[in-house]
Amino acid sequence: MAKKNIDEMSFLDHLEDLRWHLIRSVVSIVIAATLAFIFKDFIVGIIMAPKHMDFPTYVGLCKVSKFFGMDMSFCASELPFVIEVRSVGGQFSAHIWTSIYAGLVIAFPYVLYQLWSFISPGLQDNERKSSRGFIFIASLLFFLGVAFGYYVITPLSLNFLTNYTFAEEVSNAFDLSSYNSIVRSSSLASGFVFELPIIVYFLTKIGLVTPKFLRKYRKYALVIVLILSAVITPPDITSQIIVAIPILLLYQVSIFISGVVVRNQNRKSSRKSKK
Repeated sequence: MAKKNIDEMSFLDHLEDLRWHLIRSVVSIVIAATLAFIFKDFIVGIIMAPKHMDFPTYVGLCKVSKFFGMDMSFCASELPFVIEVRSVGGQFSAHIWTSIYAGLVIAFPYVLYQLWSFISPGLQDNERKSSRGFIFIASLLFFLGVAFGYYVITPLSLNFLTNYTFAEEVSNAFDLSSYNSIVRSSSLASGFVFELPIIVYFLTKIGLVTPKFLRKYRKYALVIVLILSAVITPPDITSQIIVAIPILLLYQVSIFISGVVVRNQNRKSSRKSKK
């Protein structure tokens, strides 16, 4: 059955179309999660890597610490904690959920493609042309964010939290789900935060955001970024600055993108008025 023209589709037709895009997205995540489940050793190696002091981030920060004579906790032989499982099905449950989240990351470009396939028929030809590369750019930003969360936020958080001492009598024995949560939340949250320029692009296209608005509230955005950095990182200034800098850069890039969109819209409107 041929797909109906967008103008001929009823509300129920749109819902049916959306349903199939969602089904395809879910199927792609399930397939990717199944592959992650099968190649467990590879996925576990990635997740457990920030636990070891030969992780690239620790090695680099150790060199920086030595150079500036700073805190040498990044140069320790190992992090002072062990990972345990305190439930009968804990390891199997961790295997399942880790595979699902890994599947979401792996399938993200295809999920974006399904989202774009649903939205793009409602756009005009010039809007579709100006949005070329959406899937590639959005996927690239997401993976950069995931990498930032994995290589920066995760090791900074683990180093601080595992070296923090409330009482000498208390040893660090973390549940596997707690450890996985730090790696997962840091990576996925950063991945979605890095989508800010894409979100601003579409908000500008529909007129909800302007570069003037973004510049006007830049100081408030700075405060929000610092609060966000304080929430997702250890409470030390160095870690917060490391996290805040790329987010602020993303905000500046978003202002630039918003400005480009507005200029293009003004040019098109001026051309139409001349005609």
